[in-house]
Amino acid sequence: MGDVCTRNCRFCAVKSGIPEKLSPEEPARISEAVKAMELTYVVITSVTRDDLKDGGASFFADTVHTVRSKSADIKIELLIPDFKGSKDALKTVIRSRPSVINHNLEVPSILYSYINRDPKNYVRSLKVIENAKKMGAYTKSGIMVGLGEDYPHIIQTFKDLRNASCDMLTIGQYLQATKSNLPVKKYYTPDEFEYLKTTALSMGIKQVESGPLVRSSYRAYDLYNRLMKEH
Repeated sequence: MGDVCTRNCRFCAVKSGIPEKLSPEEPARISEAVKAMELTYVVITSVTRDDLKDGGASFFADTVHTVRSKSADIKIELLIPDFKGSKDALKTVIRSRPSVINHNLEVPSILYSYINRDPKNYVRSLKVIENAKKMGAYTKSGIMVGLGEDYPHIIQTFKDLRNASCDMLTIGQYLQATKSNLPVKKYYTPDEFEYLKTTALSMGIKQVESGPLVRSSYRAYDLYNRLMKEH
């Protein structure tokens, strides 16, 4: 849905401003790319488009349908924005039957103002995950560490995700993309990432990837397959 986001989070290097109109050819282009690369699992994401009535939910759904029209057996993970908390928009996406709904919490709630997000959006994001699960989806989220949080903040975030019925979680090191983005306040060691993984699993999150270079789509296929073996 373009390369311009309608929000301006201070950790992110994506351009912020007024986006252009949606390209009706984009779902077909994505479908052709997926088929050409012979993918069996694909993660599809977007910028946040608060300018659109449904936040782009119907565009996500169209993309899923178009990809599946050429690659019938493919597994599709959608990394979605919060659609301003709209249940109708979320239903539109889930009716397209993606394999996974992923929505990143990004950071503990205490840091939302710091990263230029309304603190209320933390609860909204948890509701996206909770509602997606209630609508029958497998759910996933991701957080970054290194922006000034403490361990109790991270543990509380795990609890919140578990209570929202989040199935899978990625935990990665925040890295400063440009000089205008927020600075790194702490680099976590591999042992610390392993501790966070073990803790999240012990608290009831079913599958976790945790490490310095872990991102939302890191080993997404493996994470999904491990979850499926539990069902």
